[in-house]
Amino acid sequence: MKSRTFLITAGILAAGVVLGGLILVGAKPTATADEHGAKEAPHAEGGKGPGAGETAKGPHGGRLLSQGDFAVEIAIFEQGVAPEYRVHVFEKAKPVAPTDVKLQVQLERLGAPPEMIGFKAEKDFLRGDHEIVEPHSFKVTLAAEYKGQSYRWTYEQEEGRLRMDDATAKNAGVEVKTAGPMKISSTLELSGEIQFNQDRVAHVVPRLAGVVVRSAKNLGDPVKKGELLAILESQSLADLKSEHLATNKRLELARTTFEREKRLWEEKISAEQDYLSSRHALSEAEIAHNAVEQKLRALGLNHEAVMRGGTDGLTRFEIYAPLDGVVIEKHLALGEAVKEDASIFTIADLSTVWAEMTIYPKDLNSVKLGQKVAVRAAALNAAAEGRVAYVGSLVGEQTRSAKARVTLPNPDRSWRPGLFVTVDLVQDEREVPVAVAVDAVQSFRDWKVVFGRYGEFFEVRPVELGRSDGKWIEVVKGLPAGARYATAGSFVLKADLGKAGASHDH
Repeated sequence: MKSRTFLITAGILAAGVVLGGLILVGAKPTATADEHGAKEAPHAEGGKGPGAGETAKGPHGGRLLSQGDFAVEIAIFEQGVAPEYRVHVFEKAKPVAPTDVKLQVQLERLGAPPEMIGFKAEKDFLRGDHEIVEPHSFKVTLAAEYKGQSYRWTYEQEEGRLRMDDATAKNAGVEVKTAGPMKISSTLELSGEIQFNQDRVAHVVPRLAGVVVRSAKNLGDPVKKGELLAILESQSLADLKSEHLATNKRLELARTTFEREKRLWEEKISAEQDYLSSRHALSEAEIAHNAVEQKLRALGLNHEAVMRGGTDGLTRFEIYAPLDGVVIEKHLALGEAVKEDASIFTIADLSTVWAEMTIYPKDLNSVKLGQKVAVRAAALNAAAEGRVAYVGSLVGEQTRSAKARVTLPNPDRSWRPGLFVTVDLVQDEREVPVAVAVDAVQSFRDWKVVFGRYGEFFEVRPVELGRSDGKWIEVVKGLPAGARYATAGSFVLKADLGKAGASHDH
């Protein structure tokens, strides 16, 4: 009976020893370790690993890799320090002095050359010689030497990675571009309004009183320079034309008389006094005729135009367009009597317009002639570029602001006067080595990221960002030139990661 009791007690003690060893190996972590989304169980070359889908844990919370009696526990430690590898070594479940082991780790990231990490002994563990940058998504190959034996394990861990082929990405609205150099401008945003180019606006006045007998153009009609706008009947014009015809006849008579008297004087037939009198009369006739012609030229008429009208068209006064443009104002009607200084038409050339901007005193020193600007109209979803052509010298008493303007080409007449616009004034323009589209930047955990494209995978790349002009943003760190990345539709990738439950366990 005593022998049987002894055997039972010995069995219980042995089971307790085995259970204690298992508990020691599977103990909870005592320091911060980072598994970062482990994908699969490690593979030990020349030895056996845990079963499929399992990840063995060491006493410090790291990944436990074993081969025979030899085991290493590897973890990414980031408590109060930049992420770094720390490795503890065991033989027969007992700690091994770190100085007795040679260790090296190779990391293989998507789209990057292999990264080699060396280790040095520190206290009771081996410490990696440089920071493990985010994301912690890579294939890990660990090689160790201990007591003349070589050991090697490989495993993968993923973080912020999605598999998506080109067709699926296209259907989801995800576009891919290539990061590279770009000119980035720092801008000052100002409010503005489209106005007529006042240098290309003409106010048409008749320059004499009359009655409207024909109106050839209406409001909004396009016109060409020299095209007929209206016809007036004017008694004032009839008086001028009559005077012109009379002075023209007198001039012809005075010229004939002068030529006859000159010939007679040269032939010693008439007295010199008659010759001189005829010459004086010719001069007076020329002066009177020229004076009338000057009055007609002031009305836009010349001698030929007056003579073409004849005696039947003395009152007919035709008004023509002074430039190409559009009729934006009209102030006359058939039968209306208009004065000589009445503004009967306003014609504007809309092939160019002004974008006038409001500048407050704090921004006056930032606005200079010749500066490049971008003009945007949210209502039209339109944009154009130009340069500052005018900066006002005065600050308005009521508005306490100054005015500046830029002349914009308007070939399709889309920029309409009265339209409110936003004017981005370029203060500084610099080419940066790497830039991406603004819509490519997303948030992931506590990072700003861009989704890099690597074969059929998208993977987050934490980036440090610099200046931006609203369309492009500088990447100071985190994405090299030439890297392909997701632009439009990148939010879809972020949403899919959220559905997949992307984690960063510690």
